[in-house]
Amino acid sequence: MSDSPTPGRSEKTAGRPARADARRNRERLLGVARDAFAATDGKATLDAIAREADVGIGTLYRHFPTREALVEAIYAAELDAVVTSAPALLSELPPEAALRAWMDRYAAFVAVKRGITDTLRAGWAAGTIATPATRERITTAIAEILDAGAETGSLRADVEPEAVTMMLLGVFMSTTAGNSPELTGRLLDLVADALRPTTDR
Repeated sequence: MSDSPTPGRSEKTAGRPARADARRNRERLLGVARDAFAATDGKATLDAIAREADVGIGTLYRHFPTREALVEAIYAAELDAVVTSAPALLSELPPEAALRAWMDRYAAFVAVKRGITDTLRAGWAAGTIATPATRERITTAIAEILDAGAETGSLRADVEPEAVTMMLLGVFMSTTAGNSPELTGRLLDLVADALRPTTDR
């Protein structure tokens, strides 16, 4: 049996399955690593992550040559997800509901970050992990939701997005992994309530 490519089939087409498999492996590794780091306070080994993702350690290293590279990719993917969720939620929900749902998504991002904080800080200090514009991007997402709420009258128009960022950071700094999700939820409810027009409260 010949090992030559099927007649008429381009190399680009022939390569698609491999690239698709590589993308799936990368996404699976990111998801497993994210959950593993969150569950073990960042102590999960790369070998354990590869086994859980059902790939060889060599596959993990091809995508993420170092632990820092894996952590950086997790952080970047989670930050992108929380930022892009703002317009997605606004397309589905009224602004006030979108804001509260987005706060939960932001809380999930913070929970993931807690599991990789030590590696992130060491990488930022050493320059091996790029310093992202996290606060600016989060504040921009908040501004988008606040603007939509101001237009409909469902959210206050006199609050600066940066002030909301500061309030949310205060909530997350005051609640640790040992606190119940219910407590975080109640505090976020209070923030959301403070952002509604006075006549709505």
